Amino acid sequence: MSEKAWSGRFHEPVSELVKQYTGSIDFDKRLARWDIQGSLAHAQMLQQAGVLSEADLAAITEGMQQISAEIQQGTMPWSLDLEDVHMNIERRLTDKIGDAGKRLHTGRSRNDQVATDIRLWLRDQISLIVDLTEKVQLALVDLADEYAEVVMPGFTHMQVAQPVSFGHHMLAYVEMLGRDVERMQDCRHRVNRMPLGAAALAGTTFPIQRETTAALLHFEAICQNSLDAVSDRDFAIEFVAAASILMMHFSRLSEELIYWMSPRFGFIDIADRFCTGSSIMPQKKNPDVPELVRGKSARVIGHLMGLLTLMKSQPLAYNKDNQEDKEPLFDTVDTLVSTLRIYADMMRGVSVNPENMRQAVLQGFATATDLADYLVKKGLPFRDSHEVVARAVRLADEAGVQLSDLSLETLQSFSPLIDQDVFSVLTPEGSLEARNHLGATAPVQVRAQVQRWRDKLVWVDTDNH
Repeated sequence: MSEKAWSGRFHEPVSELVKQYTGSIDFDKRLARWDIQGSLAHAQMLQQAGVLSEADLAAITEGMQQISAEIQQGTMPWSLDLEDVHMNIERRLTDKIGDAGKRLHTGRSRNDQVATDIRLWLRDQISLIVDLTEKVQLALVDLADEYAEVVMPGFTHMQVAQPVSFGHHMLAYVEMLGRDVERMQDCRHRVNRMPLGAAALAGTTFPIQRETTAALLHFEAICQNSLDAVSDRDFAIEFVAAASILMMHFSRLSEELIYWMSPRFGFIDIADRFCTGSSIMPQKKNPDVPELVRGKSARVIGHLMGLLTLMKSQPLAYNKDNQEDKEPLFDTVDTLVSTLRIYADMMRGVSVNPENMRQAVLQGFATATDLADYLVKKGLPFRDSHEVVARAVRLADEAGVQLSDLSLETLQSFSPLIDQDVFSVLTPEGSLEARNHLGATAPVQVRAQVQRWRDKLVWVDTDNH
């Protein structure tokens, strides 16, 4: 019975089956570094408040340093009997320094302790995720710069719509990831609030100084209600929601890479080191990384649904249900970090086939809107222009040619406003150049956006992505 910190109330030991079912040490021991960090700040605050002696603080500090070394070396003796990371570290500390280790838990509970550990860990992970996301952005910016003048079909409804620059297309994802970074940074502010001091649910009778602990742990705010501090996991849910949006964006990019790599498109190729072959079809080169990213997005979105469901029916304050918050949260971070790292590398292994992209533009009447705009500039109302061009497209489609293949006489049969200068309008390159305003696809605008993003991402270390 002595193994349990709470065993004095009970007449019989916990069954082995219950130990296995309720224990969390197998997965929450990854919080050990942050648990020690929080405990050291708590001990320092207790000493300043006159609750712990200087000798106890010195012993706790020395003991925690030894435990940190054991954890790093892989020699820490983790025990399922001690349930979780908190009790394992506390017991190890007590074994090393005696009664001073038993005094460490004064004025706190595992309820506020675990909430603090998760927040300390998660804010560090968010900072890492932001850094890695910006490295992916820079890889995309480099592609956009290199291929700013390469024309490709832009699609709506998966039908050829208008010519766009491949660089412009890459920058669309840079913008998406930029908003993801903003969401992560905004979320981090709410993660970075300290629950420590809430104790089990009502605070503590000891003269704690929460402001001191918050300053030591670099929290930017303190949770203002003890019930809320220990019981809600909305900060974790918000993070997984932001992570789900980020993974959704990667899933969209993955989908495009997958079909662009198909021989039916042939727009790009992905370096061999990111692909696999077939055990039966020797010609195959499969884009496994984008496919797995597309699949893993479902995994992260599923974790969001799981955490929302976990939280939705819990009364105040802390409930054991919240033990189930860690594995989906840990897996979300692991999935996101590995995805970001591999994408930052993979996008630098993407090669582009400009000729295949241009040929695809020529197959779908992509400059029809340019012809309509041309007629409007000549004085024809847009609705009339739309009708004229639609009839011209129908004729070209029936003849199996492009609008630019029609003779001037044929085009003039649809409108006398059409003149020889129309043919410069009907080229894909002319279509790009004509869209020369902020946010549009003209190469000069693409390069301006490239520079804008380079200025924002100037810190990114491309040698360490």
